Amino acid sequence: MSGEFSDFTEISESNPIKIAIFGVGLIGGSLALCFKGKPGVEVVGHSINPASTEKYVARGVVDWATTSIPEAAKDADFLFLCVPVGRLEEYVDELSKLPLKPGCIITDVGSTKASVVHHAEKLALHGAVFIGGHPMAGSERSGVEAASLYLLENAFYVLTPVEGTPAHYVSRLEQLLVWTRAHIVKTDAIQHDDIVGAISHLPHIIAVALVNQIAGYNETNELYRRLAAGGFRDITRIASSDPLIWRDILINNREVILKLIQDWQAEMGRFTELLEQEDGDGVVEQFRRAGQFRSQLPERRKGMITSLYECYVDVPDHPGIIGKIATELGQAKINLSNLQIIESREDVPGILRLSFKQSDDLDKATVLLKALQYEVHM
Repeated sequence: MSGEFSDFTEISESNPIKIAIFGVGLIGGSLALCFKGKPGVEVVGHSINPASTEKYVARGVVDWATTSIPEAAKDADFLFLCVPVGRLEEYVDELSKLPLKPGCIITDVGSTKASVVHHAEKLALHGAVFIGGHPMAGSERSGVEAASLYLLENAFYVLTPVEGTPAHYVSRLEQLLVWTRAHIVKTDAIQHDDIVGAISHLPHIIAVALVNQIAGYNETNELYRRLAAGGFRDITRIASSDPLIWRDILINNREVILKLIQDWQAEMGRFTELLEQEDGDGVVEQFRRAGQFRSQLPERRKGMITSLYECYVDVPDHPGIIGKIATELGQAKINLSNLQIIESREDVPGILRLSFKQSDDLDKATVLLKALQYEVHM
């Protein structure tokens, strides 16, 4: 989508909308930041914890917040369920008991879709429509403190409307999500769970199992931990993800995961046979195939397993400013691997995404650019 709202006539100061976000953490808070402050838009946050609602408002993430589900949902045009996967159905149940605004769209951000979509289909939502959603972006950090206006920029945002969902409801949600600057992809919930299980859920399990395997060896030889730096730490980074969140995700998507684990064990079985037979050509072929497929993966898309070393720089709309920044980095011998202009308009600062292969380069660049009076966001 282009990011323009020329045909989005439903939102204006004379025809405002209310967006309620349940669970204003990393994803919910980032969505709130994308919507807040837009003409004719009111963003409401919800948490069962009064201290959290106070924090949402104090940080300027939402316009106001409440601990009451009915109060948050009242007259809302869009309801975003950004709570853990294990609680999604509970929130859908609660909303189904309320007199929601006719035409209201309920959506979620869970990384599993089939269960919540099926659950919502069984309920009478009093004129509201449920459309499953999954913004495929993440961070090692969590909570509203980690929320960012840029988190969903250039990420895939998957929508899973069921057959029979009126097209204009899907269009309304897509148009609202233009403000996230994500790339919208539509598919059915089952296919979503199959694919995300393979590209995100299974890798998390493998990373955890691998780290635990090395941790077991380390119990009798601490040299494992001392030497497990660099590449090992990088490839197992996702093993540090929130245990409770992943408990809910994996149990919710267990049927898909169990099949994927069987397939993974078969892949490991092939390597076992190659090594037992000392089949060097077979090992080379496995690496060749993997390298060929991996080279075709998009480099400039965010995913659930995030890029390692990136920062964003607000830059004024001045001729030559991009070249100046690149020159400053080069003169400081900072190795820049990628530079992308995300946005440049007269009414807002340009946004420059800088990518680095090494964490040291990112740290040095951040210090340098801040010293040069640029606004740098991580």
